[in-house]
Amino acid sequence: MFRRSHEPEAAQTTVVRADPTLAQVDDNPAHSRFDLWVGDELVGILGYRRLDGIDAPPEPGTAVALMHTVVKEEYGDRGWAAVLVHEVLEECRVRGWRLHPVCTYVRRYLGTHTEYLALIDDDPS
Repeated sequence: MFRRSHEPEAAQTTVVRADPTLAQVDDNPAHSRFDLWVGDELVGILGYRRLDGIDAPPEPGTAVALMHTVVKEEYGDRGWAAVLVHEVLEECRVRGWRLHPVCTYVRRYLGTHTEYLALIDDDPS
């Protein structure tokens, strides 16, 4: 699943401002997270978990908590977290997941991108 290159040239990547066309976000259900790739480098993750406690990939209609967003320090403050969260929210919409945003970054993102508020699950159970 990991697409890292072991060649020394690939390890010396110049970090640029976030550009969604350079990014790929993949679901990594084995680790309950979405992975943000820029080229061959894993630069960020957004963890999730089912609220029903079942250890299986969520189905449509499943309540899912978005737990934490992490971006490598050298990619920080360049907009990569926003790219990751945007792509994850779009995928959650397609999958029909009901969201519980635990992550403070996701909460802040939702505060300025209200088109995703319909994904929030109002059922507290």
